[in-house]
Amino acid sequence: MNKFEQLGLNESLLLAIKDLGFENPSEVQEKAIPVLLEQNTDLVALAQTGTGKTAAFGFPLIQKLDAEDKSTQALILSPTRELCLQITNEIKQYSKYVKGLHTVAVYGGASITEQAREVKRGAQIIVATPGRMQDMINRGLVNIKNINFCILDEADEMLNMGFYEDIVSILSDTPDEKNTWLFSATMPAEVARIAKKFMHDPAEVTVGTKNSGSATVSHEFYCVNARDRYEALKRLADANPDIFSVVFCRTKRDTQAVAEKLIEDGYNAAALHGDLSQAQRDGVMKSFRGRQIQMLVATDVAARGIDVDNITHVVNYQLPDEIETYNHRSGRTGRAGKLGTSIVIITKSELRKISSIERIIQQKFQEKTIPSGMEICEIQLLHLANKIKDTEVDHEIDNYLPAINEVLDGLSKEELIKKMVSVEFNRFINYYKKKRDLSGEKGERSERSSEPREIRAGDPVRYFVNIGSRDDFDWMQLKDFLKETLDLGRDDVFKVDVKEGFSFFNTDGEHTDKVMSILNGFDLNGRRINVEISKNDGGSRERRDHNGRSGGGERRSSGGFGGRSSAPRSGGGGFGPRKEGGFRSDRDAAPREGGFRSERSSSAPKREPGAFQREERAPRRSAEGSSDKPAGRSFEAAKNRRPRKS
Repeated sequence: MNKFEQLGLNESLLLAIKDLGFENPSEVQEKAIPVLLEQNTDLVALAQTGTGKTAAFGFPLIQKLDAEDKSTQALILSPTRELCLQITNEIKQYSKYVKGLHTVAVYGGASITEQAREVKRGAQIIVATPGRMQDMINRGLVNIKNINFCILDEADEMLNMGFYEDIVSILSDTPDEKNTWLFSATMPAEVARIAKKFMHDPAEVTVGTKNSGSATVSHEFYCVNARDRYEALKRLADANPDIFSVVFCRTKRDTQAVAEKLIEDGYNAAALHGDLSQAQRDGVMKSFRGRQIQMLVATDVAARGIDVDNITHVVNYQLPDEIETYNHRSGRTGRAGKLGTSIVIITKSELRKISSIERIIQQKFQEKTIPSGMEICEIQLLHLANKIKDTEVDHEIDNYLPAINEVLDGLSKEELIKKMVSVEFNRFINYYKKKRDLSGEKGERSERSSEPREIRAGDPVRYFVNIGSRDDFDWMQLKDFLKETLDLGRDDVFKVDVKEGFSFFNTDGEHTDKVMSILNGFDLNGRRINVEISKNDGGSRERRDHNGRSGGGERRSSGGFGGRSSAPRSGGGGFGPRKEGGFRSDRDAAPREGGFRSERSSSAPKREPGAFQREERAPRRSAEGSSDKPAGRSFEAAKNRRPRKS
């Protein structure tokens, strides 16, 4: 007996399951389907990406709908166009034997009038991105006031992308008596807030531990100099000849630049990001699914729709701004019970992030060194030998053997093997014998603790923290927040310097343990704070007043009133914007009267690929081009921060 039969699914669904080749339900399917079939209940289901969540809500949804009623009965919200189309296709496959059941995808980048026309013809299920759905509601093109079911898929990612207001507005347009099913990989504060506001005593299903990583994915990190990041990526690709991977970058610009470099260097690579048209994105994904592309370089937003079997590696070329996003990335591999590897390429200044991620995924990273050129050559040589051994012979070649034998006459077996292998192998040996070894940059965890900067009680200590003006802080509000959170006096926090995505501040050395223990991992309404000790102490304590301003001598502002920041050029931790692994030097930002020059200033210097630009922040960008909302100015607003669209 097929185990799906034991879950209570009807005959039409079981026929579709048989056609799809499904044999055993995944854990989330086994737990969620019986609950949803037997009860009219709200549900919160937490499970990692790639665990079969679409089938977990799709099967019971199809079974509970009335196919003869042509009105819209169910709404499924998903974060991106790709995921919207993927869910739609899967629902259509599941319902292929249910006569009269129609599913329509509603997403940006396609004709809204055509989508409205399809809905009007009769669509019991609408699968939509929040932005386009809100647009259709505003135009009166769709009616969801009488739906029976609302499903939020990848809820954490939708909120992380800034769709909170859209989701609240859409849910407010649905009936109170509907069933709401929320599926998510993690459970940040804003997801919990949605559940509390719009759900009534929901049943709960958790696969594994909340926010934990998949047991089928191993995690590795490689510590390199910032300038060697791309070279490290190439070596890791060469050391894994059969790699079939997704390479994650933080911005669209970096994604395009890395993909172009890989292509120039002879790798089968392509970029996937929000600036591509829908036709271009479809073409890239078709090539990737057909394995014509081995390395798909993508932003977090664009990759939300990637559902491709047998991905061997996920490579974090740059870590995401929000460490919870790492879970979504690593979930691209290790699917359907198969093993996968998640690789992180970092610099020494980012090492603290590894511990933060370990706490989230509840798994340990293995530190490894970048293979040397000779190690890669050995791997490639053996791979080539195995490839030759396993190649199937097309006997059409028999017709050409006499001519081939004549050309190769006089060569011994050993000479022949050497020459055959060298045809492919020489390019590796010629390349790597000229290259230096990258394995010298070690990120040993013992090194972090064994050689700390000596901190004495009276010395000022400069800290980097990954919150700033985009979190609705100015320097005074951040200072108040730090004093309140750390329970420090007015003069104990000084030289507060707020940038857009990060900030700096000072305390005396006696407060260091308190700062590091309380702030690291502190949850600011769903945003996890990360703090590190900066290499620059921000100047002498004796030369500042109670507001952190210099008391004499050189005029310098560390409180955000003009002048230049004391940010170290190499950067320091946090999940803020980085250029090639380090924060953009504050020396790149020319001061203007009253503060720092806006990133949007027309006089801004031309930036290299990878330099931070506010509008390029992929994880915070709406897939449908919504505009920013003005930042609030109050400390209360900062505490109640919601993700914003960009």
